[in-house]
Amino acid sequence: MSVSPLSRVPNPATEITGLILAGGRGRRMGGRDKGLERLGGLALVEHVRARLAGRVGEVLVSANRHLESYRRLGDRVVSDAESGFQGPLMGIYSGLRAATTPWVLVVPCDTPALPADLVVRMAAGIDDCRIAVAHDGERLHPVVMLLERALADDLRAALAEGERKVGRWLERHAWASVDFSDCPAAFGNLNTVQDKQRLERRLNEESRP
Repeated sequence: MSVSPLSRVPNPATEITGLILAGGRGRRMGGRDKGLERLGGLALVEHVRARLAGRVGEVLVSANRHLESYRRLGDRVVSDAESGFQGPLMGIYSGLRAATTPWVLVVPCDTPALPADLVVRMAAGIDDCRIAVAHDGERLHPVVMLLERALADDLRAALAEGERKVGRWLERHAWASVDFSDCPAAFGNLNTVQDKQRLERRLNEESRP
């Protein structure tokens, strides 16, 4: 694959849009809207947004229900280009279409402890690739990635072919792995009510004098 002309360290404030994926069905949480689940008095999406706001040019929230609630929390809310809760790739594609910057940093709504320096580290790790993906030292996190907005057409083609797996779409491209092995716990995600309860207990323990 030819190297993109954008392949350099992007300026987060002017060239990166943050995209929070909150458009899923929340099946493992009994159909509840995960992004709006409360943790420590805040919705999960608010915890995630705090890692992006002021560090990127704009924050978008990918959501397919409770849109008014999300609009009060994000700069803009973007719903999937096609209905039917088709998964994170559709949310990413819809976010790429809505973004106005050349780069988009994608994060899920259920990772409330993301590193505070996530944006600058992802930007610095893009290397000569069009996509950078976070790696915690043990596993890859495909939905924590920085990618060029210009990849929207390729992603649209993949979706039209029936692709719905983020990892398989990544295999179509050269991508860089960004090392976060110094903070693997930051990428823990909340898939179930039990996950949320465990994190709440941990946060309460850490806040005690």
